[in-house]
Amino acid sequence: MKLAIPDMISNSYFPAIAAVELGFFKREGLDVALELINPVDKCYAALRDGAVDFVGGSAHSVLSAFPQWKGAKLLCAQAQGMYWFLVMHRDVGGKRGDISIVKGRRIGAAPWVEMGLRRLLIAAGIDPARDKVAIAPVPGAQGAGINFGVTAAKALEERKIDGFWANGMGAEVAVRRGVGTVVLDVRRGDGPKGCFDYTMSSIATTQALIARSPDTAAAAVRAIVRTQAALKEDVARATQVGRKLFPPMEAELIAELIRRDLPYYDASISPGFVAAMNQFCRDAGILTGDVAYADVVATQFAGLWK
Repeated sequence: MKLAIPDMISNSYFPAIAAVELGFFKREGLDVALELINPVDKCYAALRDGAVDFVGGSAHSVLSAFPQWKGAKLLCAQAQGMYWFLVMHRDVGGKRGDISIVKGRRIGAAPWVEMGLRRLLIAAGIDPARDKVAIAPVPGAQGAGINFGVTAAKALEERKIDGFWANGMGAEVAVRRGVGTVVLDVRRGDGPKGCFDYTMSSIATTQALIARSPDTAAAAVRAIVRTQAALKEDVARATQVGRKLFPPMEAELIAELIRRDLPYYDASISPGFVAAMNQFCRDAGILTGDVAYADVVATQFAGLWK
C-alpha cells in the first residue's frame, strides 16, 4: 500500500512518516510505503485515481480531488490546528503578530496551502489585491521530489521572495540561518480568531477503501495513534527517523520541532473542527452548502482515536 505526503523534510506530516519508518503500520499488518507527491492537490488526485491508498495532508485539500467531500473521508488527525508559519525576511523588519508586514510583499506559498493565508489576511482586514500582497508558489518548488519548506527558506535567503507561508521546518531553517523572522505561528495562538481550525494535518482515504476493507482503515488509524503515543513517550525517536530520511541539519532539528508539536498530537476530529473547516472552505470558494460531519469524517473509527 502507498501513503502520499506533500512534504518529507518537515514536521507537518511526521506522524505518518514515523508510522512507516518506526514500523507501526507493519505492527498493524499493513505494508505501507511513503510516496512524496507535491503539491498536496496532486496527492489527493493520486488517491482519487487509485495510485495511492492514503494521503497524509491538509484536511481541506481533500476537496481538490473530491468535490463536496464525495468519495473520500478523513480517518484521523495527525495533529490539531493549522500548522503553517508566516516567515518574513529579517530585512523587512517584521515583528511577531504584525500581519500588516505583508503589504506590498512577495509571499511564497504552495497551492491549496495559500488558501489558509489568504483567508487569514482577509480576516485581519488585509485585502491581498488592494494591499498588493503577491502570494504565489516559491520559485523552483513545483513537482514531486521537492520539499517546500526547505526550498522556501532557500528562496528567502536568496531574496527571491520577501516571506513565505510554510511548515515548521522551513521556518526553523530560515530563523537559524539568520535570514527569517517568524511573524505568525497559528497553532500557538497567532492570527485572527478561528484561523486555528481552518485545516489540520490529517489522514484521508477513499470511501471505497473503507467499504471494501474497514479493517485496513482501522489499522491505519491505530498505527497513527500508536505513533503519536510513541513520540510522546520518547521524542528522540524522531531523530532516528530524521537521520534516515533527512539531510544532516534537518535530521538534528526534527526532534525539537516534534517536541513543540506534541501538545497537538491528538488523533480526534471533532464536529466543531469540521464545522469551522467547512466554513473556511465555503469562504475560500471550494465548497458549497453544508456538509454533515459524518460525510466528512469516518466516524466509525472514532473509538480508536484515544
